Parts: sequence; C-alpha cells; structure tokens
Amino acid sequence: QVQLVESGGGLVQAGGSLRLSCAASGRTFSSYAMGWFRQTPGKERESVAAISWNGGSTLYADSVKGRFTISRDNAENTVYLQMNSLKPEDTAVYYCAAANRLTMNHIAYNYWGQGTQVTVSS
Repeated sequence: QVQLVESGGGLVQAGGSLRLSCAASGRTFSSYAMGWFRQTPGKERESVAAISWNGGSTLYADSVKGRFTISRDNAENTVYLQMNSLKPEDTAVYYCAAANRLTMNHIAYNYWGQGTQVTVSS
C-alpha cells in the first residue's frame, strides 16, 4: 500500500500563500496519479487539483484555476500544492490521495493522507 502524509497547512490572511506538501512511502510513487482534495464540515469532499504520474498533465477545479498549482517531484516522492491569492472560502482540511489514473473523481483514489488544515482569515 501507499502511505501519504500532508504538511504545510496553517493560518494565513486572505491574499496570502501557502505551499502544501504530500510525502509518500510504500509503493512506487511515480506509478500513481496524485490529487488534492478539500473538505469542510457539512460539505462533500471537493476535488481541487490532480496531476498525472509523470507530471505531464494537470486538472484543476474552476474555483482554484489561476491561483493554485499542483506539481510533483518523483525523485523525492512528494507532491505539492502551491496556493496563492488565498480566499476565506479556501478554508478546509486538505487531503492528498493516489489513484491509478488522472481524474478529479475522488472515488478513483484508493490511498489518502490524514489531511492538513488550511485556514484563511479576512
């Protein structure tokens, strides 16, 4: 199996930036597409961004296009989410996950991290 650990969350003012990291161990990291998701209490888990196994293709939710960038470093077994121009609506627990194909559908992701809290104040 794959173990995923998110880090980099915290409290930031609106308009600020954070970079989330997701470190993987276990199975070969480069075999998987990776995604970032977020969830707030009472809401469904929302797809944020995804990246193909080799980083050649990316997908973004409309709500974050132009502000967030997903990337990966397979040599370091790490995927990143650079979040710029943060808004209070971005406040959520952010999760990274691994899938066998590039998709924004959370049901296709078989491995999940524990999540990291992002809070954007105004």
